[in-house]
Amino acid sequence: MNQEPLNRRNLAVEQGSRAINILRGAVACVVMVVLVIVPMPASAVELSSGVSLGAIQIGTVPRLAVSPNLGLMWRMDGGFIFTVHDLFNILPPRNRTGVGVYNHTSTAIGYAWQDGDLSAGPSLSIYSMVACGAKLCGRVAGLAPGGHAQVNVFFYGALGVSASVDVDWVGGRSLVLPGGVAAMVVAGPVIRWNSK
Repeated sequence: MNQEPLNRRNLAVEQGSRAINILRGAVACVVMVVLVIVPMPASAVELSSGVSLGAIQIGTVPRLAVSPNLGLMWRMDGGFIFTVHDLFNILPPRNRTGVGVYNHTSTAIGYAWQDGDLSAGPSLSIYSMVACGAKLCGRVAGLAPGGHAQVNVFFYGALGVSASVDVDWVGGRSLVLPGGVAAMVVAGPVIRWNSK
């Protein structure tokens, strides 16, 4: 049995895991800087978390995405908000594609009302997954800038529904990713905690 494809796959997964850890550290640093620099009342901070289901289209074959997520939101005067959001997508195996990961971190500005919020902003994703082009499938791993939009609607106190749309520009010339764009739509339940 040829061990070379297996070793390359293990190396890609290991590199993807390292990249995700670096991104999480960077997000933690950004959050800490914002908490220290931006003066806001303590009652203006809100934490939300949930698990969403949806699809990611990268290459020519869409994949199911199971997406635990975590968001931190600061309310400002006039209903405006600043958010930091992390969406960790697990792409279950399909046929012989193997498990994939697609971690999407974003910062956004938006508007909030009593029972919900809407935000949009730039994002950065780290991914390691099998993708298929028109003629070829292969494991891809990398870093991709993009955009993120999200709406949360709370219908029963702290319980609600969250939906997000993300578009990333996956770089490089690749037969596996000829279009260079990844799009994702996920939705699911969300719960929020206020610091009041």
